[in-house]
Amino acid sequence: MPRNTLTVKLAHIDLERGGRPVLRDVTWRIRPGERWGLLGHNGAGKTQLLKLIAGDIWPKPTRRARRIYVVSRERYVEPLGVKELIAYIGAERQDKYDRYGWNLTVAEVVGTGVFRTDIVLDRPDAKQRRRITQLIRRFGLDSLAKRQFLTLSYGERRLALVARAIAARPRLLLLDEAFNGLDGQRGASLMRFLERSGRSQMPWVVSAHRPQDLPSSLTHLLLLEKGRVVHAGRHSRATLERAFGRNASKRSRSASRLRRPRSTGRRLNAQPLISCRNASVYVDGHRVLEQITWEIRTGEHWAIIGANGAGKSSLIKTLYGDLSPAAGGELKRRDFPPGTHIEDFKKTVGLLSPELQSDYALDDVTVEEIVISGRHASIGLNDAPTPADRRAARRWLRALRMEDLAHLRPREISYGQLRRVLLARAMVNSPRLLLLDEPCTGLDVATRAVVLAHLEQLARVGVQLVMATHRESDLVPSINKVLRLSGGRITGKSER
Repeated sequence: MPRNTLTVKLAHIDLERGGRPVLRDVTWRIRPGERWGLLGHNGAGKTQLLKLIAGDIWPKPTRRARRIYVVSRERYVEPLGVKELIAYIGAERQDKYDRYGWNLTVAEVVGTGVFRTDIVLDRPDAKQRRRITQLIRRFGLDSLAKRQFLTLSYGERRLALVARAIAARPRLLLLDEAFNGLDGQRGASLMRFLERSGRSQMPWVVSAHRPQDLPSSLTHLLLLEKGRVVHAGRHSRATLERAFGRNASKRSRSASRLRRPRSTGRRLNAQPLISCRNASVYVDGHRVLEQITWEIRTGEHWAIIGANGAGKSSLIKTLYGDLSPAAGGELKRRDFPPGTHIEDFKKTVGLLSPELQSDYALDDVTVEEIVISGRHASIGLNDAPTPADRRAARRWLRALRMEDLAHLRPREISYGQLRRVLLARAMVNSPRLLLLDEPCTGLDVATRAVVLAHLEQLARVGVQLVMATHRESDLVPSINKVLRLSGGRITGKSER
């Protein structure tokens, strides 16, 4: 075996979360030089399997269960002796920076990878600084090197954490839906790295819900179905078809082929639902939006399009009321005059965003309580739910096929399942406006089609949509307006 390589062997692994089985009798071996695609529907167990390999969670103790790590010829029966050799990037790791307020610069974040620490404890020497600079340049993060991490977009943060992981010189790289939130340019940077890494002995595992997020250099596929391994072997077209379906791309666009709604001929309210005038917005001293002048009128459904860092998420937060324009800018909301408490407005609007998912990821609340919190536009609940609260929550959980998860906690369900729960939360008050920041992130092909179909139906009955995305294929047919952003500025407005 080559020097300093890592092999992972799992045998008869079971895992339970919240008293329910998540992984069942999993046997899998990852060898040096292998490049794996990890596939499966939402809730299949992909994230939990990667976290188990990384040593973040522990399997159910049984007589047959084995989790073995071999470094060169040295054998470890648990991950404690090798955790530093494994780099794992997933949504929860990224959310920790928000949760703990780790607002380092991008260069500092990448630098902590050199020392395998979460915060800056040591200063890099000249050789280490060169490596940090090379990684920042490799992933196209040069212009962001001095930016604070928490001022970045979701996709920019993800790529910075990948660079940090590589700085640690891992012997195994685990990427959980790593392409989530990455625009075409950022995604291409990560794809190039994975393609070129085939020259090394470092194995990697990439989980994905879209076939285009799988590098062509992968050598093996593992397919999970309901926590069981149904295929673990060489890459094949048949396995891809089993995971995504022969007509996966058609299914993912099925909602988009619905006929656009006809004009009702009704007279539209002359006053905009929301209007911005010369609105500039700052986060931690960094300008994220500049001189935004725009309005949303009755009957309009908007797409907000732009690359990572364009300002899409910041604009959604501003519309919702989590960010405010600086002096000289103006934002008006119809029926909510100046001085109205922002919570009154929020109760009439549904919000779905990665930050909201981060807020709930580790909370000790049930899925049903998460949905109920949308009735009060709150994070968590201050008072016991009423019967009316529970009826409303169950209605939307049923609509999104999630009622069987009502009693579970966020950490006991998958990322994609939690995304659907948060869509139910957004709809629980039957809002007139839905603000959607990358609503399809983390969803498998079938679930994405279901969610898009629901959004289209809502638009047809009068719920106005504002969808921020960098994948125009995720837009529903009722979207009739497009706003384009770049560098925090509006670069175009058009009909669709």
